[in-house]
Parts: sequence; C-alpha cells; structure tokens
Amino acid sequence: MATAADYGHNSWELSIQVDQREGDEGMKFKLRVKGDLHIGGLMLKLVEKIKAPQDWSDHAIWWEKKSCWLLKTHWTLDKYGVQADADLRYTPQHKPLCIQLPNMKTVRLPVSFSCVVFKAVAEICKALNIRRSEELSLLKPPDDPKKKKKKDKGTESAFDDILNMDMAGGIYCSLGLYSKTMTPTYDPDSGSPASSTSLWFGENPLMACQPNLPPEELAKLFKPLTLEDKAAINAGWLDSSRSLMEQGIQENDRLLLRFKYHSFFDLNPKYDAVRITQLYEQARWAILLEEIDCTEEEMLMFASLQYHICKLTLSTEPLTNSNEPDIDEVEAALSNLEFTLEGRNPDKILEDITDIPKLEDTLKLFRPKRLTLKPYKEYWFVFRDTTISYYKNKESANKEPIEQLHLRGCEVIPDVNVTEKKFGLKLLLPAADGMNEVYIRYDNETQYAKWKAACILASKGKTMAYSSYRTEVKNIQSFLQMKSLVKLQSRHTQKGQDLEKKSFLFFSFQLTTRILEALHNISQLSLMEAKMRFIQAWQSLPEFGIKYYIVRFRGSKKDELLGISYNKLIRIDMSTGLPVTTWRFSNMKQWNVNWEIKQVTIDFDQSVSIAFSCQSCDCKVVHEYIGGYIFLSTRSKDQNETLREELFHKLTGGQD
Repeated sequence: MATAADYGHNSWELSIQVDQREGDEGMKFKLRVKGDLHIGGLMLKLVEKIKAPQDWSDHAIWWEKKSCWLLKTHWTLDKYGVQADADLRYTPQHKPLCIQLPNMKTVRLPVSFSCVVFKAVAEICKALNIRRSEELSLLKPPDDPKKKKKKDKGTESAFDDILNMDMAGGIYCSLGLYSKTMTPTYDPDSGSPASSTSLWFGENPLMACQPNLPPEELAKLFKPLTLEDKAAINAGWLDSSRSLMEQGIQENDRLLLRFKYHSFFDLNPKYDAVRITQLYEQARWAILLEEIDCTEEEMLMFASLQYHICKLTLSTEPLTNSNEPDIDEVEAALSNLEFTLEGRNPDKILEDITDIPKLEDTLKLFRPKRLTLKPYKEYWFVFRDTTISYYKNKESANKEPIEQLHLRGCEVIPDVNVTEKKFGLKLLLPAADGMNEVYIRYDNETQYAKWKAACILASKGKTMAYSSYRTEVKNIQSFLQMKSLVKLQSRHTQKGQDLEKKSFLFFSFQLTTRILEALHNISQLSLMEAKMRFIQAWQSLPEFGIKYYIVRFRGSKKDELLGISYNKLIRIDMSTGLPVTTWRFSNMKQWNVNWEIKQVTIDFDQSVSIAFSCQSCDCKVVHEYIGGYIFLSTRSKDQNETLREELFHKLTGGQD
C-alpha cells in the first residue's frame, strides 16, 4: 500500500513497458515518480519492482513518441521532458539484425540499436573482420516497382540462407579477433593455420566467393536501368549520426551492408582477406546487374577474371594470398625507424634527387570547346614536374609554349580502344567554372602507359621521380595487355562447354572462346591477386563510384541529376544523361545546409557558388556524402587506425 506521502503534488504515475527476452511480449509496470528523479534512479527503481534474476546491463529506456533513447542517466525526467502521458519502454540496446553482405549472403547478429549508425557499422565490421569501417554503411533494400506479385521462392532461396552469428560459442564469438599487426601462425606438422587464426586466415565463410546464379534467375533480379532508378536506391542510405531505432529500424529487419564511399584506403591482402572478397563481390554484382556501363572488351575482361576466381575458389588445393615474399614486420618497422632517425622518409627517397625525369614526344591534342576543322592537331609535348607544355614543333621548345596544362588536382580518364589501336587520355583540368576538357592521343601502348602514369602522379602533386612511377607504368601495360587478349579468337575450344555450364558470361552475347583466350594471361594469378585485379579494373571504369541524386539547382525550374564521386560533383542533364558541369572537391572552400528550406550551398575557389535542394531524398543524405569524402581524404598511413568519429560527425552531421 502506498502512503499518503507518496502521493505528493509533485509525483505522478509513469507507465513503462519492459522487454525481458527476445520474442517475449513486454510487460507493463507503473511507478510513482517525481520530475527530479534521474534516469539512472528510474531504471534502478524499475528493476527492483520487476524482481527478475536477469542481467539488465544492456537495457535502456526508449521513448517511442519522441523517437529517442534516454541514455544520459544523470538527466532528470524534467530535463528530458518526461511527463505522466509518456509511454516508455525498457528494452535491450543490442537486438538481432539481418544484414545482407555485398556477396548477397545474409548474416544475423546482434547490433546496437542505441548508438549512432557510424559506430554500429564499426561494431559490425569488427565482428566480420573488415578493416576501415568508415568506408561502409547500411542501406535500406530498394523496392522493385515492377514486382507487384510475390517474389519467386526459387530466386529468394539463393539469398535466404542466413548465417546466425549471435549464438554463444558460435561464429560471432570467433570473429572480431583480427589484429592490425597480426601474422598467421602455422601448425608445424600439417602446415595449416593454427586454431587461433584458422578462421581468420583460411576457414572464414565470409572469405568465400559465391557461385553465380543461373541466367534465368539473374534476369528476375531488379536492375536499376535508369539514372532515376539509381537515385532512388541511393536515397536509402541511413543517417550515420542517428541510431537505428531513431530511423524506424526494428529487430530482425533486413539491411544491406555496402561500401558506401568508393575510396578504398590501404587495401592489404595480408590483413584484408574478408574486406577484399566483399569488395570484389560488390564490384561483381554491380557489373552483373548492369549498374555501371562497360565496353565489350571490359565485359570480356571481367568475365575471364570472374571465371578464374571462381575456379580457384572451388579448387581443393590450398591457395596463398599472394606470391610476394613475406616481410617480417619487426624488421620493416626497424628499417622505417632507421630512415626516420636519419631524417629521411623511405617512401620519398626518389623525391630528393634534383634531376626530375621528363617526357618529350610528338602527340595529338584536341579541345572540344574550340571550333576547328581538324579535331586533333600534332604538337611537341614536354612533361616536366606536374605540368605539360606543348609547342608548335620540337624546334620551338626553347621558346614560350603555346599553353601549359597544370595537372595538380586534375582528373585523368582513359580514352582507350585496344581493338582499334586507340590510346588516349581525357584530362579534366580545374577551372573557375568547373572543369576544362583536354584530349591527348598517343601512338602506342608504351607511350600511353608512361604518360598516363605521369599524369596520375601529377594529379596528386607528385612527379615522375616518385618511387611508384615505374610500378604504375607496369600496371598500366599489364592492364592493356589483358584487354588486348580478349579481342583474339581462341583456338582452345575444349573448355568451352565447361565454361558455358558455369554461366560466367553475364551479358546477353555468348563469347566463350574469346574469354578463354584472355584466361591465358591471368592463369598464374593467385586468388587474392585476381580479386585485386578485378577491383582495379572496376575502379578504372569511367562511371566508377558515381552516386546519383535528383536535385533542383537554385534559379532552375527543372529537376536535374547530381553525381557525387570520391573527388568531384557532376551536374547532369536528366533528359540526355550528359554532364553539364563538373566541380572538384579540391577546389571546395566550404559547404553548408539551410535546414529550414533544405538547401545545400557549396562555395568553390574564384568566387564560384552553387546551391540546390534535393528532390529524391533528404538533403542530409547528400550533405553526409560530401562530408564523408572530405573526411576520408584526411586519412594517412602515418596515423594509427583509431577512427576519428568526432571529426566525421563534425563534417557530416550538420545542425538539424
């Protein structure tokens, strides 16, 4: 019986629903409280009344009407604004969530529904052994507008095999053990990884590539055929600065874990087996579902790499991640320390020499904005430092150049057709009104590889004296060699029938023999090397990493598309799909959001300013995308791997 003192004029009765165990219907309890009672005291009072022998440490109070967690236990009910009509819920913070990985497989594991999504994704990635969690986020599944009927059960069965990771002593407890400096230990007798590292290095089910769907099932999957379809999908990214519960996500809901930001930092086969596999799978499905356009040669190259990867995955022979010799980490650290104490950076030794290499050659140039009867015209080109100068001829090289192209901050886009022996580059040079286009044509593969490698380094402010220049040239030549082989007709048809059964041609035309010819060039690649080659080829596609949103620019009366990439913004005409203007992040001075009118404003160098409102999603989604890429650009190998969450939220959070 409550005493009369308990019913003072400052107290009231508060109703709280308690969720004790997963699947149980919550029971309601009523407590007599005052406004000066803090949340911690409220929870203590509630647990004492429940009298259930249970660990309540993961429980917290959720306010359904306000859609917020009451996590500040020192705050009082008055400070939170809780009154007698508030309907509170005492519920576990960690709840099971079904997460579809990039390889289309679904895992079910407990995730914090009370912390912000940025931190929740970090916990998920730690459980899955995926480094650099800041590159990933959670996406709501897209709705297929064409599918009004029930989904075909046969198609769903390929993806509905759920891997439970929340059982005590199960996979969930085994994962999350990776170390940033961990090296594998092997059994001296069998030579296989020791039990403590076997899951991480060889038996992790998340490292296995998934088999292909039959063509008839693949055809049933939703394909975003238009840019508007892609914009609708990109609107589904969750807000990283709010919790899952605050965004309407409930336990056992299905979300997609995807690489949101296409800026992959420090991919290392030694530590990133799961990360590389999932990244390869996301690239593979992007091509399978035609989310990104490819030429015929590129399609064949992807098909041959995919066949080789799946063949190695199905092989029973043990595979190494790389053919490179293992390097003792202690020796490497001591070597770096020695260079540092001497005042020299081992990665920049070649930058210290005063004689920086240069390139000279007769090349062809074309500017689309200049009216001329002859599109390409020959000039004498000189590449020195980070600048290209061109002259009327070689004899004029001692005079003033016709023009100098400063490549720092530019974008280098391949313009290549190996079949037609066409080797060119499209350079997008930063300018006040966006980007200026310049096309340069080369005579052969060797010339193209040297100049492209130099342009790529120059765009990052580095010269040809940098240590990675020769490696970059070799990679470009190897890439061109692979593309050149796919155009040849194969004389080896004995494998054709097996290849067709595996359905590795994910395009409408059947060109099995040409794929087999291309396989000859990659047959010696290890599994991890082949995946890395596939990812690199994906990154080289012109439309790689561009996410589309429907916006309306200030002063315009029609909707347009905004493309967001890792280094630029693109204004695109919705009717034609052609780019109108490009702005580089490197020229950005500041950006902000007017939350009242939901308008994003961005200021660039030379007094260039743009503003737009988002039509296909909340402007917070676009604001977070831009801030996220700025955040990723601040990463450095010299830093430790601690996530700078505060900086991320400062750049992406805004003020709601």
